[in-house]
Amino acid sequence: MDYGHEPYDVIVCGAGHAGCEAALASARMGVRTLILSGNIDTIAQMSCNPAIGGVAKGQIVREIDALGGEMAINTDVTGIQFRLLNVSKGPAVQSPRAQCDKRAYALRMKHVLERQENLSVFQATVTGLIFRDGCVVGCETNLDVNFFGKTVIITTGTFLRGLMHIGRNKNEGGRMGDYSAKTLSQSFLDAGIELERLKTGTPPRLLGRTIDFIKLEEQKGDPDPTLFAFHDTRDESDMFHVEHPGESFVGWTPGTDQVSCWITYTSEKTSEIVNANLHLSAMYGGEIEGTGPRYCPSIEDKIVRFADKPRHMLFLEPEGRHTNEYYINGLSTSLPLETQMQMMATIPGLESVHLLRPAYAVEYDFAPPTQLFPHLESKKVENLFFAGQINGTSGYEEAGCQGLVAGINAACKARGDEPLVLKRHDGYAGVLIDDLVTKGTQEPYRMFTSRAEYRLLFNHGSSELRLLDYAKRYDLISKERVARIERKRNEIEKIVNWMETNRRGESAWATIVRRGIEDHELPKEVLDLDPEVRNEALYRVRYDGYLKRELRQIEKLKDVEKVRLPADFDYHSVRGLKKESALKLSEIKPANLAQASRISGVNPADVSILMVALGK
Repeated sequence: MDYGHEPYDVIVCGAGHAGCEAALASARMGVRTLILSGNIDTIAQMSCNPAIGGVAKGQIVREIDALGGEMAINTDVTGIQFRLLNVSKGPAVQSPRAQCDKRAYALRMKHVLERQENLSVFQATVTGLIFRDGCVVGCETNLDVNFFGKTVIITTGTFLRGLMHIGRNKNEGGRMGDYSAKTLSQSFLDAGIELERLKTGTPPRLLGRTIDFIKLEEQKGDPDPTLFAFHDTRDESDMFHVEHPGESFVGWTPGTDQVSCWITYTSEKTSEIVNANLHLSAMYGGEIEGTGPRYCPSIEDKIVRFADKPRHMLFLEPEGRHTNEYYINGLSTSLPLETQMQMMATIPGLESVHLLRPAYAVEYDFAPPTQLFPHLESKKVENLFFAGQINGTSGYEEAGCQGLVAGINAACKARGDEPLVLKRHDGYAGVLIDDLVTKGTQEPYRMFTSRAEYRLLFNHGSSELRLLDYAKRYDLISKERVARIERKRNEIEKIVNWMETNRRGESAWATIVRRGIEDHELPKEVLDLDPEVRNEALYRVRYDGYLKRELRQIEKLKDVEKVRLPADFDYHSVRGLKKESALKLSEIKPANLAQASRISGVNPADVSILMVALGK
């Protein structure tokens, strides 16, 4: 059975963090959008840690907000603890992080989807894709109903042939208590899209009243919380107000009534138990074939790789305001349940704890992202886009920004418009996507500040200023917000110029700021500014020389980016080009010479040979 007479402009398959941002982006651009979920009660489910942000990830969330996404505002109004990380380091790498109320976060996001114009939400499991003449034209579902669309976005997370492991016990599913998408993978293979396996894991969940908090170290939130959304340029009615009688968005005033997290440590006895049971671990026992995340290792990995460490730090984080459930960050494992309980008894404060849910590992199919163009459309199948963990990433934030870009570009494709391609110098979202489509990944990818060569330009407070041109060009935010951002930008530029030209004694205020000055010593003209304007202006003044150096490097790179490479370019015919380089270039199909230079295995000599060949 076919559903509807007219095809949708965009169909989004999956309603996790990537799917939600994709569907909202395309619908807000005015195109007819459908989002399909196997269970609409788990829309925007925080399957692992109920937290948003972190090092570099916090900057990504602010970039999502700058491009009209929902993750930032959803976090602010459902956050229960806020902390700014890396406060001892420079502001370029300082990153906001928030612990969220898990249920409130998902419930509000579901409500936002339901209320969005041009967007239909429907519960059905996608079982296959429908192709015509090398293009995707729709999808099949478990209801024997077909949906047709001009474009399709795949955001299936860990559900493609998802298999969960607790010791030798195996259950099909993308997460505990949910299903596994067992047939969709075959559609990709039939279309010539390659699939590989990855794994990720999650720790046990604990009953709070059985934790001995006296033995733990308390970790409070920041008294002056750093939020994710740009509230100074937003319409505050976006947070709670809904016109429909009897409806209001879930949430509370951002940063109020924060809760505490808690710190404890494993012990030497914990390590002994893990080492004695390694053969029962799904990963170490050979039950799992997929590669796990290097930067979020299981407790087995930590104890094996860092055998000299007598203990490892653990964070106990509440899952919400209205539950007694706690997440134990740092204790991901695939050991049997009995072993997990033995471990708990060796950890201070958890000796008598009750487990509500066991830890487990999940392995799943992903499509190596080098099969995508920089706008996240498949090179193998036209009109098919991929975003989120199916591209080999980990983390809600990485998924959200990919979903946003895929949603924007699917809408552009449906309308016949030019796609949005974020550059590496635009922000962390640009670095993330370029890394994926150019280099690929052999393990779940996680963003770090060290991955960005222009990270001094990516301080979290500058996100909406950096991305304003894109937001305007693709009509991603309201005209009122555009006007507020432009006023803010003008105020920043004005006060920076004032500090460079006005003096105290023999030195300009900018010079005094760069030498180091306490806030109370700043002139009234600076102190009286709105905090967002003042902070960005001071950042630009303090790091003026470094920022200008990075901008000069970007200008040099633009010349190389202008050298376009045709999609059908025959690299094997280029004399002098290494066979390995020709193979990789043929596989990746770089859009320009700059992207070609970043491909693993392509060296500067190869780039020079290409330039000569293109000149001919």
